[in-house]
Amino acid sequence: MTDLFTAPPDAHEGAPANTVHPGSRTPRDHRSRRLRRRRRRGRSIVVLLVTFGLVAGAGYLVWEQKDMLLSFENPIEAKDYPGPGNEDVTVEIPEGATGFDMAELLYDAGVVASKDAFVKAFGENPDAGGIRPGTRDMLTEMKASDAVALLAKNEMAHLAVTIPEGFTVAQTVERFASVTGIPAADFTKALDRPRSFGLPKQAGGNAEGWLYPQTYPVNPEEETAADVLARMVRNTVEQLDDRGIPPRDRQDVLIKASLVEREGMIAEDRPKIARAIENRLEDDMKLQIDASLAYGLDKPGIELTTADKAADTPFNLERHVGLPPTPIANPSAESIDAVLSPAEGAWKFWVTVNLDTGETKFSETYAEHQRYVAELREWQARQG
Repeated sequence: MTDLFTAPPDAHEGAPANTVHPGSRTPRDHRSRRLRRRRRRGRSIVVLLVTFGLVAGAGYLVWEQKDMLLSFENPIEAKDYPGPGNEDVTVEIPEGATGFDMAELLYDAGVVASKDAFVKAFGENPDAGGIRPGTRDMLTEMKASDAVALLAKNEMAHLAVTIPEGFTVAQTVERFASVTGIPAADFTKALDRPRSFGLPKQAGGNAEGWLYPQTYPVNPEEETAADVLARMVRNTVEQLDDRGIPPRDRQDVLIKASLVEREGMIAEDRPKIARAIENRLEDDMKLQIDASLAYGLDKPGIELTTADKAADTPFNLERHVGLPPTPIANPSAESIDAVLSPAEGAWKFWVTVNLDTGETKFSETYAEHQRYVAELREWQARQG
């Protein structure tokens, strides 16, 4: 991630000290801060938060006021099936789904007669708070209370595990272990044996960047950690095959794509970041990308200090010319495409000038870059 500390200039530019990295972008760590600011501005929509256990033991249901009024002003009038149900139907409860999402999914699948009936039944079932994501075998035309009770049993055909774009291997293992119950130690053991899950030799034994991010259905009763990892690697290989990337180039493409993934929060900026990276590499300039340094030090980008720039790690692109030795995250298809088709331009610097909106400005010269850095400093000063 990008930090906000001052950084030394690139030797090729001969600039003074106390400058911002050329690869400064909107850090994802700032999202919570932005949300707090927006809450202070006030909202016209009232929401009700209902705490309940999810995958990791806690979560929340968010219900918009209009839906709550429909559900609780006339609960007796809510249409409901008598049950017990008719035809088999499979329903996917995605990770992070709100309670309203569940009601809508079941209504659309023909499981419940109305969303209001599900709301009422959910509120009356003390075990409803433990509903977890996953693929469920249910019946059409179930009584709403029976549908809630069945969901609360958590008897799943499959668990649904979402791996976001930009996750590292460590974050991926943590997510799978917490959702599926497959021990993290099993994943660690498999990762130490790359052949057990089909990791291509180009990866050099390190799965970083090769675990494709998407939602995976997992049956922990039938699948091992190696099975899960193998599916993720196959998906990455498929993405590379579809784009005609030869094996000899795949690791470099994934390394560059991972840098773009971590630096480019806004999709339209990614091809420009990819071009700036190529321009710096062609001129033997240090990339000076904070996200790589943070990865090598295993710390959030916003916690980096000036002293960290001297860290002796191959991921410190302040000290080393060229790419880091491995990817620093699992890149999305969009970031891979940005590397394969970078935008046209002579940019060598980029800096996010508004950490709320993610607005990023690109420049060809260090002097122009410094003007944009000043914009960032002005924005920071206005935030107090």
